[in-house]
Amino acid sequence: MDVDLIFKIAAIGIIVAVLNQVLIRSGREEQAMMTTLAGLIVVLMMIVTQISSLFDTIKQLFGLW
Repeated sequence: MDVDLIFKIAAIGIIVAVLNQVLIRSGREEQAMMTTLAGLIVVLMMIVTQISSLFDTIKQLFGLW
């Protein structure tokens, strides 16, 4: 796992937090919630691909192909 992935996740978190605050201050709570959920889904998809790669590596390591 690269440090680059951690920086990407942190950047997405910061952007989502700023957008969330801006939308809440302007009275658009529903859009703020949708932005938060979209950010969460993006991060989860990034993590799922990394976990899939980890399982493939473990399978290869133990010869479970």
